[in-house]
Amino acid sequence: MTQNQPKSTFVPILIIAGLFFIFGFVTWINGALIPFMKTINELTDAQSYLVASASYISFVVMALPASYIINEIGYKKGMSLGLITMAVGALLFIPAAEARTYWVFLVAIFIQGAGMTLLQTASNPYITILGPMESAAKRIAIMGIANKVAGALGSVIFGTILLSGIDSIKEQLSVVDDVEKSNLLNTMADSVVTPYIIMAVVLFLLGILIRKAPLPNVEAQPIEVSASGEKVKTSIFQFPHLWLGVLALFLYVGVEVVAGDTIISYGISLNIPAEEARFFTLFTLMAMVATYALGVFLIPKYINQSLALKASAILGILLSFCIVFTTGFTSVLFVAALGIANALVWPAIWPLALTGLGKFTETGSALLIMAISGGAIIPPLYGALVDNKKAVLISTGIDEANALAEAAAFGYWILLPCYIVILYYAFSGHKVGLKKA
Repeated sequence: MTQNQPKSTFVPILIIAGLFFIFGFVTWINGALIPFMKTINELTDAQSYLVASASYISFVVMALPASYIINEIGYKKGMSLGLITMAVGALLFIPAAEARTYWVFLVAIFIQGAGMTLLQTASNPYITILGPMESAAKRIAIMGIANKVAGALGSVIFGTILLSGIDSIKEQLSVVDDVEKSNLLNTMADSVVTPYIIMAVVLFLLGILIRKAPLPNVEAQPIEVSASGEKVKTSIFQFPHLWLGVLALFLYVGVEVVAGDTIISYGISLNIPAEEARFFTLFTLMAMVATYALGVFLIPKYINQSLALKASAILGILLSFCIVFTTGFTSVLFVAALGIANALVWPAIWPLALTGLGKFTETGSALLIMAISGGAIIPPLYGALVDNKKAVLISTGIDEANALAEAAAFGYWILLPCYIVILYYAFSGHKVGLKKA
């Protein structure tokens, strides 16, 4: 059990769920931003996935500083600062749109990611140790529902705002002169201004309000002591199960982002109209929400956290094969079904990786937050695979449209080794170095 555990956890869980809703909304609009940025900045596939990189690389840069900041100013002030930082990032979209300069957009996205790093560094360990460790996956699954419902709303709202009419604009761009082309792209870029102003205002207000939130103090389980009274562990490097958890989480976030952020572009590459494809991220997220709800019901009463992780990894491996070896809308549905495989991975890895860390819990949490950078690395690798395979296919005489469709499916091979490592962690990696009962 945790020390200083509050008698009622309902209100704190509700507040933290609200925070998960916020960064879920902000994170999952990337699925719409990627094809949007690709069009207005005339990018390759690999370049367009830097949208995901800019967001997720901030977790590498900011995780340890965020941990230090939270140690210095506390959870509530840290959360408040995170929300306000996200608001600043949202405001930067205005000059980025005016200049239609890709690197300015990426800076704005990075700053929003820095704010989310503060929120995640505070809220994930908080919700993990708010109650018994064996039911932590259930609490995190509730957070996942809030996160992905918000993500679904964000992807639909921003997909509607940013991608409506994009097919006709692309057709116009291929026939107009340079001046008219620039005007069309500028007008399209300006469509982000109003929604990001609204986002900034909401985030600023929430940043102020969170300071008044009734969040009780909680502490991790004390570190194990030997019979002589000396602490068994004296360094974060003495927890191999944590480091393996960081690797598993790094790869997991990568495949989760691939599943959510590439599905719209993948659908478009299969000649599915953008008006339809803009809803595809919603399919992935709703699959996750349904599986999170199942996890809340099943864990820990019927299945434990490691069993949920095993089942998730095995399903991910099977679905990876299904995506590559099917075509058309069926293949898109298998990408969406990755939401089922992915949903319980994050809730299961966190408590397994933090088990037995004691006073090292905050540092371990920061390392796990840094693993979110998998979302910065794996999607561009997917994009690079697509670009390279497309070039090879075109060189053999295949037309560009068919080459892109085949290459986009081929890129999903990157999922397979990721799920294999997660499967290893589920079976034995999470027990490495831990004292046997």
